[in-house]
Amino acid sequence: MRKVHMRGRGPHLPPLDQIVQYEFEPGYVVFTMPCPKRLRVQVGGEILADTVNALLLYESDHLPAYYFPLADLRMELLTASPTTTKCPFKGVASYLNFAADGRQVTDLVWRYANPMLQCPPIGDYASFIWNKVDHWFEEDEEIFVHARDPFRRVDCLPSSRRVRIEVDGVVVAESWRAVFLFETGLPTRYYLPLDDVRREYLDQSRFETRCPYKGLAQYYNLDVGGTQLKDKVWYYTEPVHEAARIKGLVAFPNEFVEIFVDGVRQERPITTFSHGYAQISPR
Repeated sequence: MRKVHMRGRGPHLPPLDQIVQYEFEPGYVVFTMPCPKRLRVQVGGEILADTVNALLLYESDHLPAYYFPLADLRMELLTASPTTTKCPFKGVASYLNFAADGRQVTDLVWRYANPMLQCPPIGDYASFIWNKVDHWFEEDEEIFVHARDPFRRVDCLPSSRRVRIEVDGVVVAESWRAVFLFETGLPTRYYLPLDDVRREYLDQSRFETRCPYKGLAQYYNLDVGGTQLKDKVWYYTEPVHEAARIKGLVAFPNEFVEIFVDGVRQERPITTFSHGYAQISPR
């Protein structure tokens, strides 16, 4: 636990003052924060969870996860599964299956009925396997991929700096009216108006990805001479409200093209996108 005299050091995050560290893994943290948003989980035509009293569980090396009070789950639609798993930081998890209207989903829900000592008190809460759920909602907005990390920020800032995109020495886009997207821990992305792109190099793709912080991304293929980049140029026609400024703008992958900002070549980052994991949104 962070001592009182240390609370002025490091990020101002009050939850960190309550963390109990694991003796066998110093520095590993598991903590929860109240989530006052209305959260709903839908499978088929059934709303399985509807709450304003969820917890957001944050754990080292994991994506954040929503935990729902058992009282706000449709327990009559859930039955015990024989499946169990063991987490060294939370304890033994048991699972629940879903069945309704001819639809069955195995091991949809998990919970730690008796969490270990250092774990937050989540015994009366349960969570859902994200990709086994049909729809997740924060208030009335559908969310995708995973719970939004409260420690990740997305800033979309208009800029008059000159942005030039090149492929094999060929200029494919140039703009003085880009929007720079700064996302915590990730490379800067440069979103350009389509009018500032040489569209003869673009070919519409049917590929799509989803991002919890920006929404549904659609793609173009990029073909410049002998260089073809399939499903690598993306845009959002209806981004979520935090990213409204990039609506309709296109972004090129820093990992595969040359990007110059005010004449300075930007270093190519190494990300999951650069390793070819096309199913992962280029965040």
